[in-house]
Amino acid sequence: MIKKILSAGCLVLAAIGLRAQRPLTPEALWELGRVGTVGISPDGSYTLYRVTKTDLKTEKNTSALYLLNNKTGASEAAGFFGDRSFIQWDKNGIYANDKEGNIWLTKDRGASWVSIASGYKDAETIRISPNGRYVAFSKPVAVHKVAGNELYNDVPNATAQVYTDLNFRHWDTWYDGKVSHLFVAPLKEAAAARDLLEGMPYDCPTKPFGGTEDYVWSPDSDFLVYVTKKKSGKEYAVSTNTDIYMYNIAGGHTSNLSEGMMGYDLAPQFNSTGTRLAWLSMARDGFEADKNDIIVYDFKTAVRQNLTQHWDGTVDGGFRWDNNDARIYFNATVRGTSQLFEVAATPKRTVRQLTAGQHDITGITGQYQDNIIVTKTDMNRAAEIFNVNLKTRQITPLSHANDDAYAGIARSEVRMRMVKTTDGREMGVWVIYPPNFDSTKKYPTLLYCQGGPQSAVSQFYSVRWNFQLMAANGYIVVAPNRRGLPGWGVEWNEAISKDWGGQAIRDYLSAIDDVSRESYVDKNRLGAVGASYGGYSVFMLAGVHNNRFKTFIAHCGLFDMRSWYGTTEEMWFANWDLGGNYWDHPDLKAYTAFNPSDYVARWNTPMLIIQGGLDFRVPAEQGLQAFKAAQLKGLKSKLLYFPNENHWVLHAHNGLVWQREFFGWLKETL
Repeated sequence: MIKKILSAGCLVLAAIGLRAQRPLTPEALWELGRVGTVGISPDGSYTLYRVTKTDLKTEKNTSALYLLNNKTGASEAAGFFGDRSFIQWDKNGIYANDKEGNIWLTKDRGASWVSIASGYKDAETIRISPNGRYVAFSKPVAVHKVAGNELYNDVPNATAQVYTDLNFRHWDTWYDGKVSHLFVAPLKEAAAARDLLEGMPYDCPTKPFGGTEDYVWSPDSDFLVYVTKKKSGKEYAVSTNTDIYMYNIAGGHTSNLSEGMMGYDLAPQFNSTGTRLAWLSMARDGFEADKNDIIVYDFKTAVRQNLTQHWDGTVDGGFRWDNNDARIYFNATVRGTSQLFEVAATPKRTVRQLTAGQHDITGITGQYQDNIIVTKTDMNRAAEIFNVNLKTRQITPLSHANDDAYAGIARSEVRMRMVKTTDGREMGVWVIYPPNFDSTKKYPTLLYCQGGPQSAVSQFYSVRWNFQLMAANGYIVVAPNRRGLPGWGVEWNEAISKDWGGQAIRDYLSAIDDVSRESYVDKNRLGAVGASYGGYSVFMLAGVHNNRFKTFIAHCGLFDMRSWYGTTEEMWFANWDLGGNYWDHPDLKAYTAFNPSDYVARWNTPMLIIQGGLDFRVPAEQGLQAFKAAQLKGLKSKLLYFPNENHWVLHAHNGLVWQREFFGWLKETL
């Protein structure tokens, strides 16, 4: 009898717990801690990680460092840094620097610090050599005069900028005549630093997102290997050909290890003995979404070997040598998820998938005995640190930055379904359901259009395009792995180039038509949303959807392909994916059959258009043109413009406005 009463009580408590769970809100999403690994101890036993949180009142981000015991899972605040910033953790200890340009070292995990060098106040992206004798760092260097008051000393108040070449602006920044150069100096002699790119208009780290992964010391400290693209102006704008260079510290000379390799060559890493060097490589110049392979260079034989050449996939970007140099671990997208893989660093070059499940392995931090420390996320959970046991394949959580927050937030069910496309192929489609989904009810449904166009629709977790948040607002979300997405073979990934408005658009319609057959989908309340190429997709769908959709939302979408070609900055992307310019190739489908502006006459559906003023990838006139067209046609439409945002919305208050307008528009029109 007592057991029955206890059981009943447990059921009541469980029911209360379920009722207590609340849907995710934009405010709760922005207040989540953002976990990122910073460094790992040489023996792999400790991970240093950062948790960043946003104060929604002030928009200020605050970060706290934590020391994680990878064996026990115990974390403690790493307050011993004070106002110092982490540099690296190696066999010598933990290096850090302060705002005054001093470099510090602790050999006892912060119990005591010793100042070991000074004079590095302007240094960026610092790396100390393994022997502790040298430092490599970057800093901006002026190589051109573009400002009017620099060109003419009698006009100090001039704001003019004068350009004679391309790449005068990139991503969200106008070129100011400065580039980032790589320097090497004896650690205690900052003034003796040597500029490895002296007089050259080239960047290292590479722009816009390069960092310390762009250069690495050899284990014996005799060499510094770095990445740069030795091109500028127009040549830079049309090429992806970065190379791997090796600088000899004693001799002072430089050699090109990737000579003759024409695409991206990035992220060099030495094996433990320094006998081999691995890096990521794309074969074709101008194709930024080419198959990403792992290349290994053997210094004894001077032979390069492509470890993943015969594997029908592409490396996502994260990789590391194992402790025995016998294999390389990497993460890659496969069938709508990102998993951990290994490839034998031997002539056999065998590739094996090590993890499986409905998640994304988003980064590889390091190795601890038979364990790999990774970051992992899924559509219901922001990134945390996990341990992958290489023997059992078990994945165990190590960090718990957001456990308390998620305990009160209702999860969304996520299912993968296979959909037949118009050309007879099978396409994986993620379907995300509202919390407490009831199949007897009908739900408004959103077709999510991915950007890129070759970016994965996997188990990612975004502050803005967040499927859990969309589902929490009562919408079913349909996210197709349409043509052009990685994880379904190289041919599938490449199929979208020069065919933006073709099969990929038909794939979108196949996905929404298939899911709409379910009784719980309200066919009279369908919307399509997306950003970048996804915004382009929305503009195209607005002209060809045949009244399927009741509303559209396009963020930084390409509207007119001719004006976009004339105003975007990375021309290699436009040339490859469109097929070329519009004056030499006016008959390209990109400018005829696949140009959204040519379909405006067919637009008949409400549309929210979102645009960043600092977006130089898809410049502001694209969104403004689309809004003007919708307005002049008399369509219900709205423009949400962010003067201080680029291709993304990065400021918290702007992000909240974005989400409130997003869901407000859907509520109003759907």
